[in-house]
Amino acid sequence: MSDTFQVDLRGIVDLLSHHLYASPRVYLRELLQNAVDAITATGDLSAGRVTITTGGDALRITDNGIGLTEAQVHELLATIGRSSKRDELGFARHEFLGQFGIGLLSAFMVADEIRVHTRRDGAEPVLWIGYSDGRYEVRPGDQREPGTTVTLVPRRDAEHLISGTTVRELAGLYGSLLPARVEVDGVRVTAGGVPWGGAEHDLTAYAEEVFGFRPLDVVPLDVPVAGLHGVAFVLPTPVNPAARGGHRVYLKRMLLAESVEGLLPEWAFFARCVVDSSELRPTASREALYDDGLLAETRDAIADQLRGWLVRLAATDPRRLSQFLGIHHLGVKALALHDDEMLRLVEQWYPMETNMGRVTLAEFRQRHGAIRYAETTDEFHQLASVAAAQDVAVINGGYVYDSEIIQRLSTVDRDLRVERLDPGDLADHFSAVDTETELRLRPFLTAAQRRLDRLGCEVVIRGFDPATVPAIYLVSRAAAFHDQFTTSRETADDLWGGVLDALARTTPTDRPQLVLNHRNALVRRIITIGDADLAGLAVESLYGQALMLGHHPIRPADAALLTTSFMGLLDRAVPGEGDH
Repeated sequence: MSDTFQVDLRGIVDLLSHHLYASPRVYLRELLQNAVDAITATGDLSAGRVTITTGGDALRITDNGIGLTEAQVHELLATIGRSSKRDELGFARHEFLGQFGIGLLSAFMVADEIRVHTRRDGAEPVLWIGYSDGRYEVRPGDQREPGTTVTLVPRRDAEHLISGTTVRELAGLYGSLLPARVEVDGVRVTAGGVPWGGAEHDLTAYAEEVFGFRPLDVVPLDVPVAGLHGVAFVLPTPVNPAARGGHRVYLKRMLLAESVEGLLPEWAFFARCVVDSSELRPTASREALYDDGLLAETRDAIADQLRGWLVRLAATDPRRLSQFLGIHHLGVKALALHDDEMLRLVEQWYPMETNMGRVTLAEFRQRHGAIRYAETTDEFHQLASVAAAQDVAVINGGYVYDSEIIQRLSTVDRDLRVERLDPGDLADHFSAVDTETELRLRPFLTAAQRRLDRLGCEVVIRGFDPATVPAIYLVSRAAAFHDQFTTSRETADDLWGGVLDALARTTPTDRPQLVLNHRNALVRRIITIGDADLAGLAVESLYGQALMLGHHPIRPADAALLTTSFMGLLDRAVPGEGDH
């Protein structure tokens, strides 16, 4: 008897090979799924056996599963996608891995002809033969034990995909954890268990084999609602948080894919997982997880377990926790932005850069009371050494998440005082010169101010440590804002310029300060120079040095000043031919 599929088979094969599946290599996974489903239907999976033979002109996959009757062959293999009939025949229970009809059709990606020789206990054997042009036929088959044999006759360009080497590789990749015994050409490819069921050293060896790294630690995972068990391997080296790490996911012990995304929260980029689930749903291609409520619940449960592992490390193995934070602090800090438990862990264990050395927030708080921080790394470098000399402790909050963590800590702990250090405030810790000295220096300061007026900078003189620093350039937040405001006004059109002019009337006009250090020997010598032009060049040079030492941006006007002051000093230092 000869019939045709109730679908356009050529269109289906094109859909499978070019749109649904990422690679034709998945054909073997689909056939393994069919075989395991057939064994599952017998009710005795442990006694199941799948035998694959290669060589000759075909590939054969034989199972000792439940088999099919002739009526079931027509329903499952001819009417693709009719789930109601599949349900009636008992193949829709959640214990099964795939859909027999679609799974079998995937073999047309590598075969021109598929033969299914099957027998159900108490029924006559049946032979189904399908062709890639859309024809199929069903006829009585030779006598056999209950079960099914699927034979693939390869396409001319696909022989390599059913070769012994490739089939052994694919069977081991997809089916190594299956509870049924799978053999390829007489060699067993199933492991007989799951990797997380062994000793810790076995898991370490497994991670090295599968992921290529020796894990820093291994975290067991168990999510009953998803029927999920497995492990998370903690990476021993830093990883880019933007790189989406994939995980090896099995569904009912069959490999779904080696690089599944979405299983872990984004902050847990430091882990690679191997898990098996009986309840999570695959996408249509069965190469990724369906993003539904159960996956979200599973992701949250795994996040809780990784969080719990970190808390346990803090209590039982601080050395390893410090090692972990040194490598993967970005993930933990990202979590600390919305998780109080992780915030406390970061406070207690993660050392931050300060001008007094690397200390944790808890240690900084214990030593200095309030937490004072610079919001950017440039700002920290501008102030660190001078602030330290005034015994003002400052944290560098310019690294990723550090400022946000410090600010959030103050919201959950009302007793903690947190201050962002304003560069302008640092001058309050400097010593003013006495009245007599100030009067004596007034002519010099007036002349120096005239040299720097065009740069919008105020010149003041104070005494501060370290005495080796001749000058420091301080820009308060108000002054920095005003500078940005002025730059925007210069490039704005008339309409926007009018708006900025209106705002300018309410904008603070604090100017940056060049603070000359009266305790510095060079500054005291410059003050006493009788030559006004030479003194002016010296002040301009100190201005340029303060900009560079403080990591401040150099504007075109600043660059021009640096050039003219350097050339002026050089001209004074190297007399010309007529100068004696």
